[in-house]
Amino acid sequence: MPKKGKDRKAGGEVLRDARETAQIEQLWHVLGRGRPHKPPKHYKYVDELAHLQLELIKLQEWVRMKGLRVCVLFEGRDAAGKGGVIKRITQSLNPRVCRVVALSTPTAQERGQWYFQRYVAELPSRGEMVLFDRSWYNRAGVEHVMGFCSEEEYREFLRACPLFEEMLIRSGIILIKYWFSVSDEEQEKRFAERMHNPIKRWKLSAMDIQSRRHWVDYSRAKDVMFAYTDTKLSPWHVVNADSKKRARLNCIVHLLNQIPYRDMKPVEVPLPARQSTRYHRPRMSTQHFVPERYS
Repeated sequence: MPKKGKDRKAGGEVLRDARETAQIEQLWHVLGRGRPHKPPKHYKYVDELAHLQLELIKLQEWVRMKGLRVCVLFEGRDAAGKGGVIKRITQSLNPRVCRVVALSTPTAQERGQWYFQRYVAELPSRGEMVLFDRSWYNRAGVEHVMGFCSEEEYREFLRACPLFEEMLIRSGIILIKYWFSVSDEEQEKRFAERMHNPIKRWKLSAMDIQSRRHWVDYSRAKDVMFAYTDTKLSPWHVVNADSKKRARLNCIVHLLNQIPYRDMKPVEVPLPARQSTRYHRPRMSTQHFVPERYS
């Protein structure tokens, strides 16, 4: 049975996230047209995040109105903070315009396909942003290190990946790649936190546990991956992720600066008068209401 102290700690994590969200929503109402993406010397994290999320709304509208296709890859060490920045990017956006792709282990049918095929099916359409929480680079990392692909398949990936990304870019897709870098000490701290926090424990998969035994192998695989795929046309952007909050702000600012956009913030429109035709609501006893446990 979990100790009360651990439950209290887990609850505190939820409370901090809720407070952050509430503060941001309040700030959205008071922020004006915005300012350049240069933070003040003494900034507050929540203030900056609220400002950047308002800019992301403008970017979203620009992508939608101009029919752009934006594909953003998030890769990096386990517990490096990829999920946290994805959450803050999508928090204020329309899921019909900006969606997250986090594919699970390939099925038997998918394993018989061209390697990139299942990722191609998830690429953005016109007026859409797609954020990949891990991507085709699984083959250069976990699949290679853990022996889930052959040496021939691994070498073919390194050869074909730059060509594949060149095709995407030449087709008009805006491709942005982020690698979240975290120190050994900070990753160890986050692994321990996930193990002891029941709210975060689901993030710690069996594969994450195994990866700890292959730290050097993963480091070498990353170096080889960069040597082949960090190209002038499709470079890797490395995010220093030892501080989660700074990593989120820096990554979002960088993303905003990759796509020139104008202020397409939705304008206020007057609400039409409600229909005045008489309407009698069905009796409440005829409907199945959710029990009000909290009143």
